[in-house]
Amino acid sequence: MLRRTLPRALSSASSSLHGVPLDATSINANVRAAEYAVRGNVLERSMELQRRMAAGEMLPFKKFVPCNIGNPHALLQLPLSFHRDVLALCISPHLATDHPSAFNPDAVERAQKYATGMGGGVGSYTNSQGILAVREEIAAFIAERDGHPAYVDRIYLTNGASEGVRMLLTCLLRGGELRDGLLTPIPQYPLYSASLTLLGGTLVPYHLNESRDWGVQMENLAEALATARGNGVEVRGIAVINPGNPTGNILAEDQIKDIIQMAVDNKLVILADEVYQSNIWKEGASFSSFKKVACDMGYHGEDGDERLQLVSFHSTSKGYFGECGLRGGYMELHGIGPEVRAEVYKLASLSLCSNTVGQLAMGMMVNPPKPGDASYQTFEKERGDILSSLRRRSMMVHKALNEMEGITCNKADGALYAFPRIRLPNKAVQAAADKGIPADEYYCLKVLDETGIILVPGSGFGQEEDTLHFRTTFLPSEDTMEETLKVLASAHAKFMDDHRD
Repeated sequence: MLRRTLPRALSSASSSLHGVPLDATSINANVRAAEYAVRGNVLERSMELQRRMAAGEMLPFKKFVPCNIGNPHALLQLPLSFHRDVLALCISPHLATDHPSAFNPDAVERAQKYATGMGGGVGSYTNSQGILAVREEIAAFIAERDGHPAYVDRIYLTNGASEGVRMLLTCLLRGGELRDGLLTPIPQYPLYSASLTLLGGTLVPYHLNESRDWGVQMENLAEALATARGNGVEVRGIAVINPGNPTGNILAEDQIKDIIQMAVDNKLVILADEVYQSNIWKEGASFSSFKKVACDMGYHGEDGDERLQLVSFHSTSKGYFGECGLRGGYMELHGIGPEVRAEVYKLASLSLCSNTVGQLAMGMMVNPPKPGDASYQTFEKERGDILSSLRRRSMMVHKALNEMEGITCNKADGALYAFPRIRLPNKAVQAAADKGIPADEYYCLKVLDETGIILVPGSGFGQEEDTLHFRTTFLPSEDTMEETLKVLASAHAKFMDDHRD
């Protein structure tokens, strides 16, 4: 019988090593360190309570109200008719002939256009960069929005905007002994802090100014950059969220210009998270994209002009569309050269392509029915109803929160959230410390146990030292939102009474 032997060097090395199972001690330390507050401890507690309620346990409330995450359809926002009709026809093309009277002709036409562009239908892989017909629709949307051209070879379809952000950070952060960092607004959407941790990057915080409607202060940015560089961090980019999450602020064009010029002067890549660009609630306010302002300033981003490097992100999850589960998104690269674009394409290719239904949803979001189309009037009514209701709810939440003891809340000029500041009694702060958790998390857990309302503690987003906040959406229906605010006000008053010093 032949006996197989290992090479001597390998045998010697093997004798000093042993197997390491995957467990809590051996998992990648970056995974353990990453945190994502919107699905953190408060949500875990709510799932435990839901299991107990399902098992028949009587709780102090009869239903849960998830105000922790921007998930419109989970809170009964209705899908748009045209978009779902087109998706139905793309998934089951026979419906057009089996039920011809059920679909408007423009929906049938759009589905046929997408079918031609996909070749094998929604069940087949697409180009890794995304369906060309959809990228053409996105390019036309950007050009019309900004008044400047957009190019299909600079647009990448992704599984929601989140995947695009992670792909860009994967390219930007070099890892190893290099200390690459990203200027990140505080408060911030925790996708950024979690992704930086996973990829070995450094979060470089710049604090938004709560007393000035969460505006960006350039002196804060300059100080954060100088401090990080002084500490040996190679700051490679700046993230901006406009309109803001969780703050609801809208950047004025002058602020955008200042950020762009700072990025040019310091050779920083701008990551412009613009997924809430359709959610504008402030009277007279409007959205200006970083791409538009950059081009107006003369930074056109043609090949060979890399003075400004900008990547913009958009998503089907927000706006009036609210299709979070379809995971549609795109990113546009501006001022990024062809060599890097090729590497981004390679990175996209590792997943073969983003999901086809999400790609089609993105196409319909940027190219909805137009005046004269059979579906236009229904679409306009559905869109208008959603946006006007959200505006009313944003004002309802702002008013109610400011009437509660110890709470102040800036108006949400945009996005889907309020981020109120709470001033808790010392007794509550001490009770939280005794449990080893932040005081705002303690507050959110108490509110959950009492009411079933799921909030997110501000500590998960970052906040100024010695301040406490929580984030709530205003996505529940108007009737539910009104009832929820009354219940929250009662629970808040009880909490304050129970913890008075």
